[in-house]
Amino acid sequence: MLDKFKIGHYTDSVKGTGCTVILCEDGAVGGCSIRGSSPATRETDLLKTEKTVSSVNAVVLSGGSAFGLEAGSGVMDYLYEQGKGYNAGKYRVPIVVGASIYDLEYKEFGYPDKSAGYEAAKNAKAGNFERGVIGGASGATISKLLGMPTAVKTSLGVQTYSLNGLEIAVIMLVNALGDVIKDGEIIVGALDPNGKPISMKKIFTMGGIDEPKCANTTIGCILTNAKLTKAQANLLSDLAHDGFALALSPSHTRFDGDAMFTLASGEVDVAFDTLGAIIPDLTARAIQSSVTETDPIETRISPMMFKLFQKIWKKLS
Repeated sequence: MLDKFKIGHYTDSVKGTGCTVILCEDGAVGGCSIRGSSPATRETDLLKTEKTVSSVNAVVLSGGSAFGLEAGSGVMDYLYEQGKGYNAGKYRVPIVVGASIYDLEYKEFGYPDKSAGYEAAKNAKAGNFERGVIGGASGATISKLLGMPTAVKTSLGVQTYSLNGLEIAVIMLVNALGDVIKDGEIIVGALDPNGKPISMKKIFTMGGIDEPKCANTTIGCILTNAKLTKAQANLLSDLAHDGFALALSPSHTRFDGDAMFTLASGEVDVAFDTLGAIIPDLTARAIQSSVTETDPIETRISPMMFKLFQKIWKKLS
């Protein structure tokens, strides 16, 4: 499935960070959409519809906040050694785009550097749709409005789809301020002292809460064998954010740097609106898959804090 793409990971379990690299060595039409107000990104301006280059060689999804963008330079080195990239004249320049999540407070301070990006690219292989606490998701967490003590660990979210020759995969690093939801109900999030979900959205909207102390971001990439123009790849990335709203509550806050990429290898003709109808749900499912097999850090808020919230909620009701 999607054999034009290779996926590789670098995982630093000690410092709780890493990177996930998606290669399309001979190029794929690329697009992106950034909705968050606090993004850490690399070369995303190049993906705007009016810019010259439309073919991308790699997407890097990393931890380490802006520090982690360095991993992309290692991916460039690897691709350059393989003779891949945009023909700029005497030399080929690999087109490597990417984004990073803020995971610096999960364990020790650390980030995937140039060597980490190179290793992930070197180890990339086709059909590698593994889930788990790996790669860029190594330090990803959710439900952080009250800080890291109530955060819940997530894993690499992956959802695949195939029908009548069309193939799609959505890969997500879920590091949101809010909870993961399904059909409007919390499926995983911080818990009250009785072990019941306590809504980050509810806390956020009651007033009197300081700005979050942890930065957050959910990032991901759509891989497809469909034929897309650059404009369509950008629009598909934009539509994926509907899936964020279906699976995260709240989503797209000022403290999130949410970004979505698309890579299309151009092998199958598909009506674009068919993709537009599929992608939001696949994105939501990929986000939801990130919390199905992970362990919490310590997800219950203190009884004293919960009593305070109850008093405020009673006054507001």
